[in-house]
Amino acid sequence: MTLLVISPDYASHLLPLATLATAWRDRGDDVVVASGPATSSIVSSFGFRWAELRLGRGSNPGTIRAEEQPAGEDDSLRGFFDATRQGLVETLAYQASQRTTDLLWRPVDTASAVLKVIGEVRPDAVIVDHLAFTARLALQAAGIQHADVVLGHPTALPIAEEVYGYPTSWPRAFEPDRDALERLRHSCEAVRDRFTAQWNDALRVLNPAAIPTSDAFAEHGDTLLLNYPGQLHDPERTALLPKHAFLGSAVRDEPTDPEVDAWLSGGGAPIVYVSFGSFLSVRSDVLSRVAHALRPLDVRVALAIGSADRRELGELPDTWLVREFLPQVTLLKHSVLAVTHGGNNSVTEAATAGVPMLVLPFSTDQFAGAEAIESRGYGLALAPNTASVDELRTAVESLLTATELRDRSRLLGAELRALPGRDRAHEALSS
Repeated sequence: MTLLVISPDYASHLLPLATLATAWRDRGDDVVVASGPATSSIVSSFGFRWAELRLGRGSNPGTIRAEEQPAGEDDSLRGFFDATRQGLVETLAYQASQRTTDLLWRPVDTASAVLKVIGEVRPDAVIVDHLAFTARLALQAAGIQHADVVLGHPTALPIAEEVYGYPTSWPRAFEPDRDALERLRHSCEAVRDRFTAQWNDALRVLNPAAIPTSDAFAEHGDTLLLNYPGQLHDPERTALLPKHAFLGSAVRDEPTDPEVDAWLSGGGAPIVYVSFGSFLSVRSDVLSRVAHALRPLDVRVALAIGSADRRELGELPDTWLVREFLPQVTLLKHSVLAVTHGGNNSVTEAATAGVPMLVLPFSTDQFAGAEAIESRGYGLALAPNTASVDELRTAVESLLTATELRDRSRLLGAELRALPGRDRAHEALSS
């Protein structure tokens, strides 16, 4: 059989999707990945065939920098980074303002390109990123069955009275103004309505007989796959979800890295892994505070600085492993703590490794994810803009000595490793 995977041109999205597809590859099936040129080398590294498909203006082969983006996307990214410095409400408000341009990019033309790829590949099964709204629009208009993978906290698919982009929860460290939250909700509702009108207009062009929707953000595929541990999700909300499968995680195999292997074999103090992912690593001011908090502690640190300005981090201990990019999956297996922004890959990979987390959420569903980690006893969360060096150090010390929390994290990791997400995905599509 032939499996088609449709992904935005972002490494952070393609990597988990490609990992899921290895379940088909290893069974001898043909896998084709439709994505943009920035991630084509990742497709090749998995041994898949690549079909060119642009789903948006931007791209990210691993570390994103505004100056490397096309006109329009560069300013949008700078605006987003600036908003994260202001706080929870301001960041979510900015993201809402950009939503009708970055999620439904040239909807009719892009949807037509998706259907052209479908016609050329003639797949037996299709897996698509939930955030690839234009691709899902095309598949829905054409009546093509597909599996829809939510790469993020499950609130990325709103249910009941939820509004896309409005936080369902946040950690205790955040105290957003109630009036500001109310204005944010009204803004998200207005964006939802505009976005839905755009979706329905394009749907009408693609298939005049199609039934319009009342909320395009609530649309989902025939098979709903949640790349998230069910153990971290509120059971009451789980009961309201449409038919679904929690995958747990999509943890990939990483090639050997001699420098990393040599550092790991050196032994010594426990390892703390620090990364803010491909986007939020730009917040070198927060990374600097984290580094200052960790310096006096008896730990070795693996620090992925991404696009951060190395000069802002100051002098770092020689015992630390510091690079722009580090093999996260490999290092988490040897770590006792992860300091993270709370992105989906970081959370699910740390959970699978059985590693407690200190989460510093900046945007989108990271707030809900951080709250879940804290409230369910797998870590702590702090506000990145206001957490002081002393507060960060105290949180790290607390997590390093929290025996019950470490044991709970190890148990979760064992449960997730017992049945990998790729096998859960294959089972869900085969049943």
